[in-house]
Amino acid sequence: MTVTEPTSGTTVFDALESAVRTYCRRFPAVFTRASGHRMWDEQGREYTDFLSGAGALNYGHNPPEAKAALVDYVLADGPAHGLDLHTTAKARFLRRFHEVVLAPRGLDHRVQFTGPTGTNAVEAAFKTARRVTGRTDIVAFTGGFHGLSLGALAASATAFKRGAAGVPLGHVTRMPYEGYFGPDTDTVDHLVRLLDDPGSGIDRPAALVVETVQGEGGLAAASPDWLRRLAAAARERDILLIVDDIQAGCGRTGTFFSFEEAGIVPDLICLSKSISGYGLPMALTLVRPELDLLGPGEHSGTFRGNNLAFVTAAACLENWDDPAFTDRVARTAALLEELLGELARTFGHLGCAVRGRGLIRGLAFTDDGLADRVSRAAFDRGLLVETSGARGQVLKIMPPFVIDEDGLRGGITVLADAIGSAATEGEGQ
Repeated sequence: MTVTEPTSGTTVFDALESAVRTYCRRFPAVFTRASGHRMWDEQGREYTDFLSGAGALNYGHNPPEAKAALVDYVLADGPAHGLDLHTTAKARFLRRFHEVVLAPRGLDHRVQFTGPTGTNAVEAAFKTARRVTGRTDIVAFTGGFHGLSLGALAASATAFKRGAAGVPLGHVTRMPYEGYFGPDTDTVDHLVRLLDDPGSGIDRPAALVVETVQGEGGLAAASPDWLRRLAAAARERDILLIVDDIQAGCGRTGTFFSFEEAGIVPDLICLSKSISGYGLPMALTLVRPELDLLGPGEHSGTFRGNNLAFVTAAACLENWDDPAFTDRVARTAALLEELLGELARTFGHLGCAVRGRGLIRGLAFTDDGLADRVSRAAFDRGLLVETSGARGQVLKIMPPFVIDEDGLRGGITVLADAIGSAATEGEGQ
């Protein structure tokens, strides 16, 4: 194939890149620069970013403190790649993670560095749970998404993604998430009834895996009471509790871990996406010490020692040692809730309803196709916002923490215009 080198545009991507690409189809620009909550394409057009790298850029693009630390480290010839060797970058991250995140929350979990993606952290958690308990099955929930490698994919719910596996996906029992059957059905009672009934055909699992807010599942959010009762049900039956905090964690709900409001302590916690703070690949599985039973090399990976990510992660953790930062996150989340509430009232005739919590939010509509049209209309107006849910039926709104009030209000104004335009377009079809 001969490809003429373009001076601009998407020609080279269309000619040479695999058809599996996704986000660039929805947002067909060529981006050249990014800072904070803004991006610019090669024509110099500015975009407000409510995508945040699908949750990998909670601190915004190129946060200055992380960039400075990274540049200093690279210029000093710090090792970039380290397998699981000891390095000063890893030591600093571990110390600060313990001092800023684990110790203040009374957590004594060990830090397992997995391969650099969220799905790898989930695989490590499943492997650990099965080793510890000697049991095979994992209970996962409707609407959940845990990754695309085969073990994590088996626990993911979306038929489209599961269908790409090409093999049967087993050793997972699916249970209803909170609200799945509506407000009158208690899904924890449903789970307990099946687990305790010897005639249900449900074997006792190794673990339950749950997202407190379903980032890919339409932004359904579990209540603190439901999470507490779920944790108690697992504990009473010697079932491990895994919280997949890959997208909802690292402050996205307002606290560092999304489960803090519920007051629960998971046995295993999966982190990735914004744990590096800079969008660099990094993932962790946090394991209670008595469960740390995998032997050397039983879960490994060439790129589990991304020292550049350790450097930026440590720099961004300093934010969580500053009360002014957490206050700012809370204020931004409150403003977003207020603005989305106004949108829901304005577009009540479209069945507009707010989902999620903190700074991981969704807008659902009566027309399942409207969210997709809104996303595309928003891009045309300079706003990046994606969709969520098995049918892409929910608009997903995740601005970075660093967005200022003007930026947030401006983005919501653009979003309102896009909703109005997309709704009118739908009426004409």
